[in-house]
Amino acid sequence: MQDDKRRLTVSVAVFTLIVAIMWVIKLTEMMSGVSFAFLGLLPLKAKGLPGILFSPLLHADLAHLSANSAPLFVLGSALMYYYKKEAIRIFIYSWLLTGLWVWLFARGDHYHIGASGVVYALAAFHFVSGIIRREPRLMAFSLLVIFLYGSMVWGIFPDFFPERNISWESHLMGIIAGVLLAYVYRNSGPQKKVYEWPEDEAEEEETGTTPYWAQEDKTTMPFGSSSTSTAVEQQSTDTTGDQKESPKGFTG
Repeated sequence: MQDDKRRLTVSVAVFTLIVAIMWVIKLTEMMSGVSFAFLGLLPLKAKGLPGILFSPLLHADLAHLSANSAPLFVLGSALMYYYKKEAIRIFIYSWLLTGLWVWLFARGDHYHIGASGVVYALAAFHFVSGIIRREPRLMAFSLLVIFLYGSMVWGIFPDFFPERNISWESHLMGIIAGVLLAYVYRNSGPQKKVYEWPEDEAEEEETGTTPYWAQEDKTTMPFGSSSTSTAVEQQSTDTTGDQKESPKGFTG
C-alpha cells in the first residue's frame, strides 16, 4: 500500500512537470512575442530534425495546448503507475518513434507541432495492453481510455476536419507506435494471475492415487470382526481477515 502511494505520487509529479514545461514554453512565446515554431517538425528536411525532440512541447495557441494537456497528464501518469521501471522507456520510445515517423512520412512543406502524437501513442498503448494481458486493472483502464478518448480515432481522418490544419499524420504514427510498443512490452507491467492446483491435488490428478490423509484406515477387530474408521481433516476458520501556426503549420 505504501509503495502504491509513493508510485502514484511520483507518477503525478513527473507528468505535472512535463505539462508545466509545455505551458511555460507557450506563455514565454506569448509574453515575448517570439514563436518557437521553427523548432517544430519539418518532414524530410534537416532543419526539421530537432522537431523530433521539441515539437511535442510546442503548440499553436492556448486552446491547442489545453486540449493536449489533460490526456497527456492522465495517460502519462497511468503509464508511470502501472509500468514502473519500463514506463520511462515506453514514454521515450513513444515520443521518438512518433516524431521520427512523422519526419519520414508526413507532408513535407509544413511544420508539425503539438503533443497529440504522443497522446495517441499512449492511448493506443494502454488500450492494446489491456486487451493483450487481460489483467483486470489494465482492462478496466483500457475501457476508461475508450470512454474518455475514443473519439480521438477520427483524428486520423483528415476529411473529418477539412477546415483545420490537423496533423493527422502525427495521430496515425502515434497509434502505430503505441500498438507496436504494447506488443513489445507485453510481458512487462501487471500480468494476469495464473492459478495452480495445490501440490497434493495435482499429484492425485496426475497419478490417480488418493493422498494418504484421505485414505480409509481399516483396522481388524478382535473375534474376526472389522471396523472401518475414516480419517477426517480438521478445518479451522480464519476470522481475520493537436490550428494553424504562422506562417504555415500543422498541429497535433
